[in-house]
Amino acid sequence: MTRNVIHALTPGDHYSPRTGSAVPTVVHGLASAAQESGTGNYTHSVLLDGLSMHPRYESAAAIEYTGAPYPRRWERIADALAARAGLPRRSTIAAYQPLARAIKESDNEAIVVAHNAPVLAGLLRERPGPAILYAHNDILRTVSRREAAHQLGGVASVVCVSEYLAEQIAARLPAHLAARVRVVENGVDTDQFSPAQAPTTSSARLRVLFLGRTIAEKGPDLLLAAARRLARDDIEFVIVGSYGFDRNAPLSTFESDLRKEAESSGAHVRFEPFVDRFALPALLRTADIFVAPSRWPEPSGLTLGEAMATGLPVITSRAGGIPEVVGNVGILIAPGDSAALASAIALLADSPSHRTALGQEARKRAIANNWSRSWRQFEAVLNEI
Repeated sequence: MTRNVIHALTPGDHYSPRTGSAVPTVVHGLASAAQESGTGNYTHSVLLDGLSMHPRYESAAAIEYTGAPYPRRWERIADALAARAGLPRRSTIAAYQPLARAIKESDNEAIVVAHNAPVLAGLLRERPGPAILYAHNDILRTVSRREAAHQLGGVASVVCVSEYLAEQIAARLPAHLAARVRVVENGVDTDQFSPAQAPTTSSARLRVLFLGRTIAEKGPDLLLAAARRLARDDIEFVIVGSYGFDRNAPLSTFESDLRKEAESSGAHVRFEPFVDRFALPALLRTADIFVAPSRWPEPSGLTLGEAMATGLPVITSRAGGIPEVVGNVGILIAPGDSAALASAIALLADSPSHRTALGQEARKRAIANNWSRSWRQFEAVLNEI
């Protein structure tokens, strides 16, 4: 019997390669791998606000609804304070009510996957079909055990994207819910992301690439500090990204400060705003080294896997779930250590053979950890229900 899986994205998110949001990439990866598996045990649908971006991924059928505004920051803070006092999160509930209605009207027996949405899981408690909470981040950090027991008491599983995140989430849950925690690691499309067949740039300089949101937590300023330390004319540093996912948005204060730091560093630094997923593979192929010097303990790292699939040697932080992605095929440094970052870049810059060897091993690891593997892990979770 074929069962339908309905993926509920965060209100306002898009199921499109035009967005840089991680959750749609994960859903698309899983749904595509499910189609390619040929088993046909599960079909995939995705809940989308009718105003969401086009083109949309075709790996999951769209279930459109008319959305409500997602809570603003102060409303989310007010919700967290209310929850601490045992009161409902009114603004967040209002944002997810249209999704809950669309699910009940569409297929009340389907398996619902609430991505980063404990509140939605709570709204579906009385629904006959099963629900799964899929955690991409530490979404329970403001949720008490009492609230978790109330909202998540009916979920069949709590899926986490890494062992690190699973430990964080399980520690915040009552014992009976902690026993339902499962791990489904993020994958990578190794066909879309693949090494360049020939050099794609005429630059005489080695190109070190940062790609991600240009916020302090991601550490682009650490790369500039490393560039200043190195003071090398043979290396170019490229920082690609914006504060959000809008390449036309005004620069934030942090982004403006980055540009001032670059000007005074004496290094060759180039900035590019956010690029969508259409442009990512070609962009990664222009690099020689990929860096992700995150300060915060990222639960996983989609871009790391994509850089590895492209055959790039990776330098990143020993934090959160990042070591699970990189394994022993990248260079791990302490978060916030620009001196160690500079040393790692110099090591790879001065050894082309080491760069090549690390890139080849990175590619092999990415192939082993593709979306087919992730789908097998998730299918095992679905089969438990």
